Amino acid sequence: MPLIVGTSGWQYRHWKGMFYPAGVPQHSWLEYYAERFASVENDGTFYRLPDRETFTAWRQRTPEGFVMAIKASRFLTHVKRLKDPAEPVARLLAAASGLRSRLGPVLLQLPPTLAADPVRLSACLAEFGKKAPAGGRVRVAVEPRHESWWSEGTQALLAAHGAALCWADRAGHSQTPLWHPAGWGYLRFHEGDGRPWPRYRPSTLRSWLDRIKRAWPDAEADVYAYFNNDTGGAAVLDAAAFAELAAQAGLAVSG
Repeated sequence: MPLIVGTSGWQYRHWKGMFYPAGVPQHSWLEYYAERFASVENDGTFYRLPDRETFTAWRQRTPEGFVMAIKASRFLTHVKRLKDPAEPVARLLAAASGLRSRLGPVLLQLPPTLAADPVRLSACLAEFGKKAPAGGRVRVAVEPRHESWWSEGTQALLAAHGAALCWADRAGHSQTPLWHPAGWGYLRFHEGDGRPWPRYRPSTLRSWLDRIKRAWPDAEADVYAYFNNDTGGAAVLDAAAFAELAAQAGLAVSG
């Protein structure tokens, strides 16, 4: 399977001197990043949705084949709590269309206080289907964080919309069931269990590779993996280590 590995964000000032050389200006960090990783998860879009011109500029600054996943606006997930999704979904996809072929999955990270509401989630996922570019599709990964979502009904709902359950790790422990309702996968690493904190132990990374191989034995299935443990540049180091371990395990790795 193609394993697409990257980090959650790239504009961390504390990465200067650790990942970004001192001589590389901040306005060139995306280009430097894209030379080393094939994908990034843009979590900045959660806090403020840029205009289409900004997404277009990101496309122009990255090479062909680069993929940018985007985190849906907190207005949709945390303020509206998925209610009345038509306008915020349309606005999100209209802006993100500037990425064209660079557009990767959209992540819906739900508030930890949002209990299961299958009607709202189904309506929201349906809007992504309606607003997809002509002749195209938008992949959506959902990261629920309230235990009431862990039901057969949720699993069936995701499968009906072709949406992935975002697998999430914290301190080496899965925060979600290991469902794989779609023909592709999405995995987020929030905090490692190694030293120095918040690095991941190689054994933990290997265990996740084993789970991925069992869930998606199809060599054509895309699996996106992003490291969100940015402190001290741990995300960069762990993303590189994960990609190397995946290659050693015989997986096709992008970047």
